[in-house]
Amino acid sequence: MFFYLSKIFWFFATPSNLLAVISLAGLALLVSGRHRLGRAIAAVGILGILIVGTTPLSRFSMRLLEDRFAPVQSLDDGSIAGVIVLGGAVGMKHGQVKFTDAAARMTAAMELARRLPEARIVFTGGSASLMDEGYTEADVARALFTSVGMREENVLYEDRSRNTRENALFTRDLVEPQPGERWLLVTSAYHMPRAVGCFEAVGFNVVPYPVDFHADGKASDFFRPFFAVSEGLRLADLSTKEWIGLLAYRLMGYTQRLLPGA
Repeated sequence: MFFYLSKIFWFFATPSNLLAVISLAGLALLVSGRHRLGRAIAAVGILGILIVGTTPLSRFSMRLLEDRFAPVQSLDDGSIAGVIVLGGAVGMKHGQVKFTDAAARMTAAMELARRLPEARIVFTGGSASLMDEGYTEADVARALFTSVGMREENVLYEDRSRNTRENALFTRDLVEPQPGERWLLVTSAYHMPRAVGCFEAVGFNVVPYPVDFHADGKASDFFRPFFAVSEGLRLADLSTKEWIGLLAYRLMGYTQRLLPGA
């Protein structure tokens, strides 16, 4: 039930959707003759789109998430038992693998598989769609990894999970981590706090390996505006979803801390 309710709620809570609905509601009131109220509501929606889409607010929100875990600069390769790669990076269109904006998760997985030939690689991702698409992300990942020559005997696929909580739960049950083992967790930097929190909550301690950074990590992030409204709105959608997810998961008991990380 939580999965379905979260999908419905998020449709209306997405900043770009919410601001568009507010703007359209204002225009509808204008057309219906309620000019004063319509102008006020339309102005709120349009100004909201401009402010969120052009100012550094969404980059600042994203930066707060991404700064929780720093990029990994070096690894003791021999001490890594395995690599866990979270879904959300691939799909299928016309029978071909399609990458999302989080494609860096997959490129990192392939690079780590090359660098750590003895480590187990675990891809975790079922279907996060409300409709049956006829395939899971694990199916797509299998096709991709096989096509680039990754050693099949070293790769495990978890294909039931629909959200981050289930990623952690089902992966733990699949690999049965042993005391002292070190497992890397690969996901987008902005998503890493919630992911780490979920794995901690199920008793699976992981080493964060954040990728797919959206903020530059420079002081200029806080002052540089966007020159495409769509880019600012896109970052606002991503970061807002994550902040709401962090709060919801904490309230549901899926994590033990509101904002895991440094």
